[in-house]
Amino acid sequence: MAKPPLDGLRVIDLTRVLAGPYCAMMLGDMGAEVIKVEEPTQGDDTRDWAPHRGGFSTFFLGLNRSKKSVTLDLKSEAGATRLHQLIATADILIENFRPGSLRKLGFGYDALAERHPRLVYCSITGYGHSGPKKDLPGYDAVIQGECGLMDVTGHPDGPPTRVGVAITDFLAGLYAMNGILLALRDRDRTGRGQHVDIALMDAMTSALALPAGIYFNTGEAPGREGNQHHSLTPYEAIEVRDGLAVVAVGNPRLWSQFCEALDAADLHDHPDYATNTDRMANREALVAELRRRLASFTRDELIGRLRAHNVPCAPVRSISEALEDEHLRAREMVVDIPHDGLGQVRTLGNPINLSRTPAVIDRPPPALGEHNAEILGASDAAPEPDDAAALSVSDRPDRRRRRLD
Repeated sequence: MAKPPLDGLRVIDLTRVLAGPYCAMMLGDMGAEVIKVEEPTQGDDTRDWAPHRGGFSTFFLGLNRSKKSVTLDLKSEAGATRLHQLIATADILIENFRPGSLRKLGFGYDALAERHPRLVYCSITGYGHSGPKKDLPGYDAVIQGECGLMDVTGHPDGPPTRVGVAITDFLAGLYAMNGILLALRDRDRTGRGQHVDIALMDAMTSALALPAGIYFNTGEAPGREGNQHHSLTPYEAIEVRDGLAVVAVGNPRLWSQFCEALDAADLHDHPDYATNTDRMANREALVAELRRRLASFTRDELIGRLRAHNVPCAPVRSISEALEDEHLRAREMVVDIPHDGLGQVRTLGNPINLSRTPAVIDRPPPALGEHNAEILGASDAAPEPDDAAALSVSDRPDRRRRRLD
């Protein structure tokens, strides 16, 4: 069996919560050795986030497979020394501290690049390492609001609405992974690493290409369309007898097939609906007529008819319905991996499918400090004096629970 594509690469993961851990997990799935460095008292913030299963945070379980965990107090001399030793063996470092925070501890990009010129150093922050807002904290909900995403999400007569998942974090994590791989490719040619600067704000703004295109070229900002599309119709969720079904008529051929599936020659031949431009101009009347005709269908009946005519469509499903889909199992997008504390953990797979060197998902999320002995050569049972200083927080009371941010 071929080795995973990133086999032989070592990643130092100093990130917490979502975007960074997601990026590091993707790299780990592809064979990189990911060493998650956590502060000793409670580790990653999300280890304590509800809900829990058997004492383990489900949030942490979903974002931290394919990693090893070590604990270091970076504010102690021994802990900082240990981290420098780890970085000397690494190809990649990922961090999501506020700009300047790691520099104060001696782990800023410039200092590390001088000592380790081949190191690829990736920073993930709310607003990036440059620009007037670089020092502001940024979480997903904040970025969704500020970048305009919420303004185009929701129904026209309702308020701006947050997307139901932390989309800015996931996009930033994916861009971070892409940036790291690009920097590694450049290192292959030049022998030098570089700084990969990823901002949640940039990542989310990049995904607003369609509304931005409308605004840049017309001067008008698109508003909220609910479940409809800014430029196409019918392209929305339609209520049927037992739920909602999404239909996506994206070109003239699909309009013909859609009408054929519904025995709606009168709609197909109607001059008000001849082209997509015509349909958009008369969308309110068209959608009202479709809702009237489809109200008697069950979800499965409508989906069956439309799929028989190759019209893109799907039921609107709950998360539980969606995750039980046999198609996801067939694609290995839902997988089970062994876990010492829980017996088995069900997790999502990796969506990158490589024919020769696929992802390997068989390492569960680690316990806090689980790999201290393996990676640091330290024993939790009886650490040497320097080990104890490195693995535990400073003895000063005011620093025992302080976060590194």
